[in-house]
Amino acid sequence: MTFEKFHYKTWDELAQTLKELGTSLPYHTNLELLSSPVMISGKTVANRVVYQPMEGCDGTPSGSPGELTIRRYERFAKGGPGLIWFEATAICQEGRANPRQLYLTQENKEDFRAIVTMIKETCQRENGFEPVVIMQATHSGRYSKPNGYPEPIIAYNNPIFEGDHPISADRIVTDEHLAELEDLMARSAALAEEVGFDGVDIKCCHRYLNCELLSAYTRPGNYGGSFENRTRFFLNCVRKVKAAVSSNFIVTSRLNIYDGFEYPYGFGENEGSKLQPDMTEPLRLIGMLRDEGMELLDITMGNPYVNPHVNRPFDGGPYVPNEHPLTGVARMLNYTAQIQQQYPDMKIVCSGMSYLRQYAPYVGAGLIDDNMTTFIGMGRMAFAYPDFAKDVVDHDTVDVSRVCIACGKCSMIMRAGSTPGCVVRDSEVYLPLFRQYVQDK
Repeated sequence: MTFEKFHYKTWDELAQTLKELGTSLPYHTNLELLSSPVMISGKTVANRVVYQPMEGCDGTPSGSPGELTIRRYERFAKGGPGLIWFEATAICQEGRANPRQLYLTQENKEDFRAIVTMIKETCQRENGFEPVVIMQATHSGRYSKPNGYPEPIIAYNNPIFEGDHPISADRIVTDEHLAELEDLMARSAALAEEVGFDGVDIKCCHRYLNCELLSAYTRPGNYGGSFENRTRFFLNCVRKVKAAVSSNFIVTSRLNIYDGFEYPYGFGENEGSKLQPDMTEPLRLIGMLRDEGMELLDITMGNPYVNPHVNRPFDGGPYVPNEHPLTGVARMLNYTAQIQQQYPDMKIVCSGMSYLRQYAPYVGAGLIDDNMTTFIGMGRMAFAYPDFAKDVVDHDTVDVSRVCIACGKCSMIMRAGSTPGCVVRDSEVYLPLFRQYVQDK
């Protein structure tokens, strides 16, 4: 079945399309399944809804949260998710994805303390509980633009991205610098704990530096080639971070289990797999992370810059995918389920749910009831419908008029160089930006 836009008036219609695609998803009408708490590292996550890390590109030049950053997290906090996965925050200036990406430092740490305090106090006041808040620590690697123009730092040259114009060899990160970045990751985690975050995500997804190293089959030295070398940076970061923080500070990761690029340029597949996921290495890596004491993982796939249909199936985007969007949703959720079922003692967050719109909470309840995930992750949905968690958990309902419609406009604003948000549901703020940066170009 080829690509088509979302048009389902009932769950039965959607389920029939899934059947025609040769797959299925669970569905449960008991939304109380989303309201049960979960313990992680001695901390209580009040419900099963996670707001995923959605970068706003609206910080200050020094890396502090800006006015729109504060507005976004106040809306998220009022919305009542049990866990707020705070957006990508650079571990160093060179690793910022844009000049407005957040960057936690000794100099601006009080600004971060203020926003974390606001998030927790707002949610406590509005919903009667304090959310768990995790900071995503990142180095943007080949997507680094700290001064507004590309200044890539890559693990290896990749013709899928670079074509006939490879990035110069002096931009390939050295083994010595990678060891320095491990220490900077630990420093960032220690600062995150100091300002009140409950945990840190060692970001390893969407082809940023840590993720790219997982597929560095062709790289020489200590960080490329063998599985042990390709995972060295990630595991060293985990160990150094855990040594730098207290024992009850959550150390986790948003992890790509499948890149969607042919071997030897993609993680989660092997030679001859022809873009079919192979979970051998991802499952091995996750077992090693569990053995290092990691309790929580946030699972994703793909690359939002090159194959965004893999990680965020859409109705509107930069191209027409060669598959039905529900194929992408089912792939994400069913492979996530493999992880949850192989490692039932870990707490797993699934992704790709926003495309399901009003059916997302019921699929989420089914996933939890079938032990296919621990939490349901909402990304674009949180932009569009920040009260999603409150409505689902407290009121056993979902407002169809507020759900994300997967139109891709939030991504279009970001790619155009502005600050992303929901153009459709938060139009007072973001429609003028869309017109300025996208429509008028």
